[in-house]
Amino acid sequence: MRALPTSLRLAVALLLLEAVGVALVAVVFGYDGLTQRAPSAGGAISVVAVPALLAAVLGLLGVQLARCRGWARGPAVALELLLAPLGYYMVIGGAPWLGVPAIAAALACTVLLLAPGTRAALGIH
Repeated sequence: MRALPTSLRLAVALLLLEAVGVALVAVVFGYDGLTQRAPSAGGAISVVAVPALLAAVLGLLGVQLARCRGWARGPAVALELLLAPLGYYMVIGGAPWLGVPAIAAALACTVLLLAPGTRAALGIH
């Protein structure tokens, strides 16, 4: 196995860190759903299921990029570009301590995934 360029290694690390962070959010929401009365069961389940699915996808993409699978770059960039606006809404919704790092990580990971070293390692011209 060849060594990954720094840009790809950092992008993979950020993707995996984001996956862990989103998984923790799913756990917290799950705990809240079990300990508090929810307006609807479907809403409570979706609030846990969506972050859990997102965490799984981020983790899968991180692993595939670590294995130099070029197909994973496009979905990873798309997810990162979707996470930045979510971070913005966290900031204006009263959770800047979550939103600002989410925006920073999303933008940094996008830049790293678009870097020439990452493209070369993934065989994308």
